[in-house]
Amino acid sequence: MKPETILVVEDEETLRQEVLCRLLRREGYNVLEASNGAEALRLLEGTDVDLILSDVRMEPVDGLELLGRVRDRGLDVPFILITAYSSEDKAIDALRKGAYDFLKKPFMNDELLIRVRNGLANKELFQENRTLKRELRDRYSFENIIGKSDAMAAVFQLIEKVAETPSNVLLTGESGTGKELVARAIHYHSEREAHPFVAVNCGAFVETLLESELFGHVRGAFTGAVANKRGVFEQADGGTLFLDEISDIPLAMQVKLLRAVQEREVVPVGGSQRIRFDIRLIAATNRNLEQEVQAGRFREDLYYRINVVQVSLPPLRARRDDIPLLARYFLKRCGEAFHRPGASLSQEAMRCLVNYDWPGNVRELENVVERGMTLAEGSSIEPWHLPEKLRQVEQVWEEGPQPTPSLEEVERAHIAHVLEQVHWNKNQAAKVLGINLSTLYRKIGRYQLRLTH
Repeated sequence: MKPETILVVEDEETLRQEVLCRLLRREGYNVLEASNGAEALRLLEGTDVDLILSDVRMEPVDGLELLGRVRDRGLDVPFILITAYSSEDKAIDALRKGAYDFLKKPFMNDELLIRVRNGLANKELFQENRTLKRELRDRYSFENIIGKSDAMAAVFQLIEKVAETPSNVLLTGESGTGKELVARAIHYHSEREAHPFVAVNCGAFVETLLESELFGHVRGAFTGAVANKRGVFEQADGGTLFLDEISDIPLAMQVKLLRAVQEREVVPVGGSQRIRFDIRLIAATNRNLEQEVQAGRFREDLYYRINVVQVSLPPLRARRDDIPLLARYFLKRCGEAFHRPGASLSQEAMRCLVNYDWPGNVRELENVVERGMTLAEGSSIEPWHLPEKLRQVEQVWEEGPQPTPSLEEVERAHIAHVLEQVHWNKNQAAKVLGINLSTLYRKIGRYQLRLTH
């Protein structure tokens, strides 16, 4: 059986040749060596390796930069970093960039060999995990949030900016508008993509169970607590926690949630030990939280803590131009599942879809398309395959060539939508639009834009 190949990258010649390479060759490995990251990159251009063992501090390319460039090339091999200057922050940074392990000098030979053996033994699993993460990133790419309307263009622009920041995000919009899809897209395009995305529906639990779900519990904390349980804050450590329907959390629990978000630590139910965590919080609601605050049903301090950046998802009836795109997307997916790849929507059926107001939004549209596919005997979905309520609506839109709006009309609509999204916070709107505040004021006057509510 061909011996596995390990690339050793270390600028200290004695350590590299007399310790690392000699130790690994004695164990039967095929060993390649490089004195710095730049030399390693040149060597990797024409050579396959099974594992990379690299020092961190080197010139001109250090170990962390080498790790990043190896991953950029798509090389999914275990990467172990060694350094005399280890710190928790540097270890976390290395693992986030795709390192398999992190070893601090001085180390015992047996300890190094164990790390190497584990890395090689888990190489296939490591590569599968990275492939799965790439697939998830593709699945939840911004391109898969379908829409070409002005309303969705503004959403895309905002969430792309948000993904690059560590800020907490509040997603608002009616049920079925795709808030969890947007949350996952933000996560998989952030620096936290290699770490967990944990989602919990806050409305699905009674208060006592919600506390255990969020913070965990210790064995014996209550009847039925037969073992310790990790809460979602701890499960999402390093990644993103998505709290859906956050407006359903009772006031008493909101106090505990605020404390956890502020202090970045939780105490499990029945326990005394504080557990630290590092997460990015994305919350979602289909209610108007400002009105909930005014009504005394939602804490104002918690509202401002979770609402650093707000993304408002428009209802489907406000983006009718996107309905044909979405319908065809769902039709294609159903066609593949039903083994009927040539399925289509007749013009009359499409007109029914576009003229309907969709109180259930995108989720309802998906269900209607699947229903039509189930009932259609041939390859075409006709109006009589759709629910009766869709066939009775008055025509308000027809697919086909539409009048092309002027650039001024497009700009006016876009600025108006962004202002509505940020509740007329002009500083925030100017940032989203990428223009100066004085320019925004000038355009508000020019287009005679007014707050409508």
